[in-house]
Amino acid sequence: MVDKFVGTWKMISSENFDDYMKAIGVGFATRQVGNRTKPNLVVTVDEQGIICLKSQSTFKTTEIKFKLDEPFDETTADDRKTTTVVTMENGKLVQKQSWDGKETNIEREVTDGKLIAKCRIGDVIAVRTYVKEA
Repeated sequence: MVDKFVGTWKMISSENFDDYMKAIGVGFATRQVGNRTKPNLVVTVDEQGIICLKSQSTFKTTEIKFKLDEPFDETTADDRKTTTVVTMENGKLVQKQSWDGKETNIEREVTDGKLIAKCRIGDVIAVRTYVKEA
């Protein structure tokens, strides 16, 4: 199921990401950089089933490694310390982050050769679209 996510994905669009970052508490300066950054997303799976999501940009590279359905501690790109769990739901990779009584989820799916990431907190939704690099 995870295999369709494996590869290097290049961001081609980002909608409503500033509002999403505001809603999760990201400060103005970091939001300015976040809005201008178009990271690549590199997804790998090793022989033990450990999934690696690496977000690479000229500004910052972050990486998380995890097994599906197993909670882990994550330090996000904007420096939040979260308890995170990633599950597979209806063919979508769903990453739930919890911190300070708040929760957000990032739902990734592959549709028509594109990886669509929907970032949600409350009623705020950002959509980031990626295409697979050759």
